[in-house]
Amino acid sequence: MPISRAEIATESGEKLIRRLCKHWAHKLEVAYQEGEGRVTFEGGTCLMQVEEGKLVVAIEALDEEGLDRLEGVVASHLERMAGDEVLEIIWEN
Repeated sequence: MPISRAEIATESGEKLIRRLCKHWAHKLEVAYQEGEGRVTFEGGTCLMQVEEGKLVVAIEALDEEGLDRLEGVVASHLERMAGDEVLEIIWEN
């Protein structure tokens, strides 16, 4: 299963995880506790964890195509939830 990871510089990691988990909870399986969240999509899983000064996001998918799709979905939602804060999201496979 292919995996992709991004370390995103932000002081708003906790807020972003909370907002994303709440947003996706109405249609996906979501687990949230302070400092971390897990979202299970049809084709993979997204794990998010707050570390000092950054948000670490890891995506695991069934195949490369699904990984590419989930990277786009997660990145676009993170950017939307960040509001005016500009996030630099670089995925490493």
